[in-house]
Amino acid sequence: MAPGEGSSGCLGSTPLLDGYHVPAEWETHERTWMLWPVRPDTWKESARPAQLAFAAVAKAIARFEPVTVGVPSSQLQSAQPLLDATGIGIAVIEQDDAWIRDTGPTFVVGGTRSESSERQRGMRNVRGVDWSFNAWGGEFGGCFSNWDKDDAIASTVLGLVGADRYKANMVLEGGSVHVDGEGTVITTEECLLNPNRNPTFTKSEIEKHLRDYLGVKLVLWLGQGVTGDVDTDGHVDNLVAFVHPGEVVLHWTDNTEDPQHAVSLDALRRLEAFIDARGRQLKVHKCPLPGPLHTTEEDVSSLEHTLGSRERAQGDRLAASYVNFYLANGAVILPGYGVPEDEAAVRLFKAIYPEREVIQVDTRAVALGGGNIHCITQQQPVGATRG
Repeated sequence: MAPGEGSSGCLGSTPLLDGYHVPAEWETHERTWMLWPVRPDTWKESARPAQLAFAAVAKAIARFEPVTVGVPSSQLQSAQPLLDATGIGIAVIEQDDAWIRDTGPTFVVGGTRSESSERQRGMRNVRGVDWSFNAWGGEFGGCFSNWDKDDAIASTVLGLVGADRYKANMVLEGGSVHVDGEGTVITTEECLLNPNRNPTFTKSEIEKHLRDYLGVKLVLWLGQGVTGDVDTDGHVDNLVAFVHPGEVVLHWTDNTEDPQHAVSLDALRRLEAFIDARGRQLKVHKCPLPGPLHTTEEDVSSLEHTLGSRERAQGDRLAASYVNFYLANGAVILPGYGVPEDEAAVRLFKAIYPEREVIQVDTRAVALGGGNIHCITQQQPVGATRG
């Protein structure tokens, strides 16, 4: 089914009360949603290198499942030739920036978590959570000064899908949480406890909102996120991701002189001490960090800092990570940076997912904007809408 026009009905309940939860990312998708990068203050050379990278990601995913890319009306003519591939559709979606993981809906499904067959998955109902968005910090550290269009993207996408909407009274970006689909969510204190998100909420109130709107039972807290991740205040999807029930992959370095070592070591110790919602101790796969990588003069010289966005300078450390990958149906879409560690990352993910094809895409141009493949994608799980 191709997305069509529509509006998302707003529900007065919560996913938890209605028996809905966020499924694991390895469960079957109906499609992938993306947005089109255009901001000249985020993306160098008027976003052309980023657009080529986004198009390469979309084409890699489209080999395995449909992709819909939201493009501003003013960009349709220039975007269409780059997105001209089987399996890729375009929807007109106005935006402030292209991070749909953070601005799009968090899809939830009804039915029991134990359902496994294609027939049973197809009978599940799909709805979506519309979180409040404030550009990763609002007036206190946010990435740009106006985010009204981005705050409307979740509702717009759910309208196109024809799915009912839960409106969460909480600022949250999708990249700040990672779920296993079996009752557990992992997040970071650096992001969710930052006073520039929900300053009036206590930690227990934040946990209650996560349980209510993600449909989880247990919240596991890590400390800081990836070194250099100043844009998102330490999103977990750069640091740790669930790869199977009871298994995670961790952004790692053995170099004790690198500030990331202490951050990853703290995360490792916490992960090894955690017991998930199903009573399992977590298995941790260490994934080497790329580089570390830093911005060059060429990376920042063409940026147009006139729109009230966060300035980027030569020598800034990139929050580059292979943990920011995406699971498509039957595939792993993995960031690549043109560095020796790329090969080791491919080997690791082939070992973790022997049944999936591992495709590495050069996404250094995406990393320059502050994220990577997981940040620019949002999966829509299989299931019926308007259920």
